[in-house]
Amino acid sequence: YHGQTDFDQFYQDYLETLLGIDRSVGQVLAYLQEAGLDKETIVFYMGDNGFSFGEHGLIDKRHAYEESMKVPLLARCPALIKPNTKIKQMVLNLDIAPSILEMAGVKKPAQMQGVSFLPLLKGQPVNNWRDKIFYEYYWENAFPQTPTMFSIRTDRYKFTRSQGVWDINELYDLEQDP
Repeated sequence: YHGQTDFDQFYQDYLETLLGIDRSVGQVLAYLQEAGLDKETIVFYMGDNGFSFGEHGLIDKRHAYEESMKVPLLARCPALIKPNTKIKQMVLNLDIAPSILEMAGVKKPAQMQGVSFLPLLKGQPVNNWRDKIFYEYYWENAFPQTPTMFSIRTDRYKFTRSQGVWDINELYDLEQDP
């Protein structure tokens, strides 16, 4: 090992990992069906970040571009969620716990961040849902290629301030330049 990564091998290893996860999720869903629990059990399938494989010339998950800023999230519960439901509102990973607590009939502790997105899963209208999010990443010695980044994102616009390696500001109209 000379400090360089074989990109083709890394990509293959990454895809094989995803295949293993897909198979495991399939086994969980098959068990729920065999046990008669598949209709009313909610299953969340999510990652910690998206990942860039060459987009913007990057291979990373720590930057504020859409591929990494968005977290893959699928939810399945036929008794609760209609097939092909797509939520357009910005849901954050910190909304998962309040949602599960609401589904279990438990009141969210006052100090807990996040908001239940259960009404969104049910297709119900929600007034005053968040209209912006703040993203931050602080430079790490182990990943020197990605600078400290602060980003504000709305449904339409995103402003990112990078400090350090890139030291630039970026403003995007996400409808015109996703």
